[in-house]
Amino acid sequence: MAEPLIVEVVSPEAVLYSGEADMVITRTLGGGEVAFQAGHAAFLGALVENHTRVFQTDGTVQDIAIHRGFVEVSGNPTRVSILSDTAELAQDIDVERAKEALERHRHMLRDQHMDATMIEVATAGRDRAEARLRATGSSFT
Repeated sequence: MAEPLIVEVVSPEAVLYSGEADMVITRTLGGGEVAFQAGHAAFLGALVENHTRVFQTDGTVQDIAIHRGFVEVSGNPTRVSILSDTAELAQDIDVERAKEALERHRHMLRDQHMDATMIEVATAGRDRAEARLRATGSSFT
């Protein structure tokens, strides 16, 4: 059996997750999804809003909504550190609130009179809401 990863997910407010895992899957800026397992080469990447999965050694999966940040992989044993601007464990997400935010931001993006800043804010809000809903396994189409 492979040696487990040591995983930490940290936001400015708290350490959201700390423990051992067999694999972590997250999404990097411009690189798509990336999976880390024990023995992975050193890595540093910027994260986008995404649904990160931590495959724990007991066979369960910890789903986390990540809202930008960085991932670093280092050491022996392999350590995966996710430093996020904001992150939420799936069980802490208010699904109805996330659905309302998604609809509100989608509606904003249909407005043809928005300036570039408003478009950026609405796009970021939409992406955050989608990451939150993916982390909870909720449908949002």
